[in-house]
Amino acid sequence: MNIKDTPAAWPVVSSSEQFRGRLVTVRADKVRMPGSNVAEREVVLHPGAVAILALDDAGQVLLIRQYRHPVSRLLWEIPAGLRDVAGESPWNAARRELLEEAGYRARDWRVLADYYSSPGFTTERLRIFLARELEFVPPGERDFVAQDEEAQLVPAWLPLDEAVRKVLAGDLHNGATALGILASYAARSEGFDRLRPADAPEER
Repeated sequence: MNIKDTPAAWPVVSSSEQFRGRLVTVRADKVRMPGSNVAEREVVLHPGAVAILALDDAGQVLLIRQYRHPVSRLLWEIPAGLRDVAGESPWNAARRELLEEAGYRARDWRVLADYYSSPGFTTERLRIFLARELEFVPPGERDFVAQDEEAQLVPAWLPLDEAVRKVLAGDLHNGATALGILASYAARSEGFDRLRPADAPEER
């Protein structure tokens, strides 16, 4: 059996927009299920995001602490950001976010994983990159001004093995962070060069 996610689209009987905000739109769809039953599904439309597992030469993961209002927590996360720039590729978005949130550039980029954050209700799709051969860019050499939220970010470095232990212990809760850490740990055992290139196409 070929175990691979595949496109599919069950018939939509009707669809109506419930809410439109700055970031997301909520839509109510009535979907004809197998057996001809009709079920209502609320869908949160999201532009998608990228996340970056930045790994230094000593095998340490770059984490940033960020306040997340919906869960009322300060979470340790890998750098990430929205795919909200028209025409921007995921790789370019990742390079931009790594510089804006953490002040780093990287010379070696790979794709770690593609996933849907919560496919039961949202279209949000994320691509997680592995970034290595890092170079810190001093603030005076960056071609942007940090926003208020970015100015509050607190950085820290954690050995990859310890980061894995913290995920399994329940100390780290961000989904992209957990997947990025575990995926990079698995990829390290087989050699990072076996990962997909940074510009690998996304299957739709």
